[in-house]
Amino acid sequence: MKKIHFLILLIAGLGLWIHPVFAFLPNDAPSTGGDYRWVVEGFDWGPAVNKVILSLPESTREAHAAHYQVFANRSLEGVEIPADNASGMRSVVYAYVSDENGNRLEEGKHITLVLSVNPSMPLGSPFQYTRINNRGGNYWVDYRLTVIHTKSGQVWNNPVGKIMPLVDNFDLKGKYTYGNNQSMSFAAYAPSPIKGKVPLIIWLHGGGEGGYDPTVALLGNRAANYASPEIQVLFGGAYVLVPQAPTFWMQAAEGMTRGKDNDVYNAALFDLIRDYVSKNPNIDPKRIYVGGCSNGGYMALKLILEHPDYFAAGYISALAYSNEFISDAQIQKIKNVPMWFIHAKGDPTTVADQTVVPLYHRLKAAGAKNVFFTFYDHVTDITGFFGGENYRYNAHWSWIYSHANLARTDFDGSPVMVNGRPVTIMEWMAAQRKK
Repeated sequence: MKKIHFLILLIAGLGLWIHPVFAFLPNDAPSTGGDYRWVVEGFDWGPAVNKVILSLPESTREAHAAHYQVFANRSLEGVEIPADNASGMRSVVYAYVSDENGNRLEEGKHITLVLSVNPSMPLGSPFQYTRINNRGGNYWVDYRLTVIHTKSGQVWNNPVGKIMPLVDNFDLKGKYTYGNNQSMSFAAYAPSPIKGKVPLIIWLHGGGEGGYDPTVALLGNRAANYASPEIQVLFGGAYVLVPQAPTFWMQAAEGMTRGKDNDVYNAALFDLIRDYVSKNPNIDPKRIYVGGCSNGGYMALKLILEHPDYFAAGYISALAYSNEFISDAQIQKIKNVPMWFIHAKGDPTTVADQTVVPLYHRLKAAGAKNVFFTFYDHVTDITGFFGGENYRYNAHWSWIYSHANLARTDFDGSPVMVNGRPVTIMEWMAAQRKK
């Protein structure tokens, strides 16, 4: 079964067609058709619509990918999406009989189509990055599918639900108000069952995931993976808290800050965290971890600078806090806080020599014993097949190695060790506890 699953992913990642291209226009289809549910999953490059689940009028035992054609349409009110990214055919790479949630069955009244996805396929994304109200960010598009069974002419074009693996395990309705004029949304995951006190993992999103819809923060860079079984097992179960800035974490009273001026959110955010901890008594106050990427990396470090005794550890990718705005006195305050930084050498957005490289060396020179820094030459496709051989992502995207729990080495290339054995970043973090 694992070999079959790998083959499906391999074909999907390479974007190969396994059925002929049919000439099909969406307005040729009936105005009403069968029901479908679509699946949105987080990948290293962002979210993608990778499955569609079709409802059938009666049970079946057969499903043939070559018998289906899928047309996608993406639109966002007030935004002009390039034509080739707005509509077109989606490649079906596999089909199987399933239940309404896409779980495989020998016989059932649903068929799940697995769709090709890869990092160079905007048509597969339910997000569109654009500027609205003079701010760049990721926004949900109106994503519509029309599916035709080419043998019978049966059509499905009525969406009845969306499935988001891992994301659906979060409470997405979190709201917090600070003072008289600041409110934040947040997503929260609670492990089950809970045995005694368990840790809290806090993730702070990047600059493009602000707003009031925490699904954007969870899917924009695969942050929902901290609730995955592979990571949860390392902590014996852990709460996951994903706050969302209304705009972006580095917003200052005027413009953007890289640390010189105070941002407008850190006080409210820290209050939100404390409030969440107080309302969830099973959280171990000695095992609260804060991390983030880029904008969120700035804020994670800001919280550690402001409250060095509160957090058990920090895990920060693509740090956007400028080293020049961190004083020697602040270095002394945080040198004993366990931290693990991840960055890539060619990062064009948060230049390593202006941020993490000098900060790391200052911390080590000050005597930091439990601070590590994994420095990648490039950010590559860690799967080896979604982007293709030697595929490189934007070098800013070093958070991929955090979400996938792949970082293992310190700045000099030596393995990070805990109790005499080499560990990954999440294994290391799970071992950190305030004294």
